[in-house]
This record gives sequence, structure tokens and C-alpha cells, in this order.
Amino acid sequence: MQMKNVLAQRSNPPPAVVDPPVKYGMILFQAFEPLDVFGPIQALYMLSRIRRLELALISETMDVVTTRPVVAAMNPMNSSVFPTIPPTHTLQTAPKDLDVLIIPGGLGTRSPLINATIEYVSQTYPKLEYLITVCTGSALAARAGLLDGRRATTNKASWSNTVIYGPKTKWIPHARWVVDGNIWTSSGISAGIDTTLAFIEKMYGKDNATYVANMMEYERHEDSSWDPFADIFKPNMTGVLTRR
Repeated sequence: MQMKNVLAQRSNPPPAVVDPPVKYGMILFQAFEPLDVFGPIQALYMLSRIRRLELALISETMDVVTTRPVVAAMNPMNSSVFPTIPPTHTLQTAPKDLDVLIIPGGLGTRSPLINATIEYVSQTYPKLEYLITVCTGSALAARAGLLDGRRATTNKASWSNTVIYGPKTKWIPHARWVVDGNIWTSSGISAGIDTTLAFIEKMYGKDNATYVANMMEYERHEDSSWDPFADIFKPNMTGVLTRR
């Protein structure tokens, strides 16, 4: 019976809402966090089975982008577990009519060599319908001045190293994700999947979000106001943490 239900979902996907976003862009830079990129892409990939979507992978050049840290000191064990991904566009050739831009986090968000990407985000934002940041990707949005006066959240394990980039931002310590206007910011790493699914629910309907989560065999965290990792990483965080 369960298999029949799954097959029925595949052949009869839930109806979609009118005019949701179609064109997505994902920012890439050296030392991005892998799941920050591939988690949301997986959700969009599943959604693309039932809705037409476009995805641009945007980097400063067309060189393959690596997750390897920018400096050797950030790889103290001299490891080699660094997946790579080829971009589809540069900052100059990226589509001009993106609906949604996603900014992942990772050690590279603190790099002094990422100014061109920050400038691209700043110039592109006014043309977007929505901006989504994952994990410490909020640091890039903050460095671009896009979070000034807004509520936002970020990775709890890297809290103190990230919020310094947004002194004019109202950082929400316990949130799994925060929506302020057309900017969605998420907590750390896997929270990007929860945020993307919440975005899908908002844009395409709850049934579509449930369909995508089920096809991913992913158990959603649906409470945006509370992130359990805020308590786990409390020593790394600044500000007063209070539960709902």
C-alpha cells in the first residue's frame, strides 16, 4: 500500500500555485559548505520533477569551485575531503532575471578575496524577488549591507564570528530560520534544507513541500522560531538566549 501511495505521488503530483519563482541562482565560492549548496539544490531538484525550474551556479570565474579552505591553517589535519562543483555562469554572465538567489555559508565567507561576490550580491538584490542565505551565508548578505535593520539568524556554532558582520542587524538567536520581507536567513548547514522546504511551502503550497520532503525521505524541522543547536552551541554565542 505504501509503495502504491509513493507511485501515485510520482504520477499525480500535487497541484501547484500560480506564478511561483522559476529562475534560481546559487552563489559558489572557494571553501563553501557542501550541504549548504547541495541540500537546497536537492530540494529544488525534487521540485523540478513536478515544476519547471532553472538553476544557475554562479562563481567569479568558470573554474571548478572547491570546498578546500582558502588557507592551510583551516585544514589542520591536512585532509583531502573537499568536493568540487563546476559553475554554469560567472558573475558577469549570470542571468539578469533571477527570481531567487541563494547564498551558502562556509569558511570562505570570511575570505578577504570575496569582495567581487559581495558586490555582485549587493547589485543583484534589488532585481530579485527573494534572497535566501544558508548558514554563515548571512555574513555575505550582511557585508553587502542587505541585513541592516532586518531580523536574521545564522549558524549557531559560528554565531560570534558571523554576527560581527552585521552590527545593524537584529540577530535572532534561537531561530531555525527567519523571514524579513523578501530575505530568508537560516541557521547552520542542514537548516538550509528546512528553510528551502519552508520556502517551497510558501511559494508552491504545502502539498508540494510535503511531496518534496517525502521524496527526499527527509523529516522536516517545521518550527522556524526554535533551533535546538542554539542550546548546544550556547557557549559560542553572544546575547541572551531565551526560549519561546
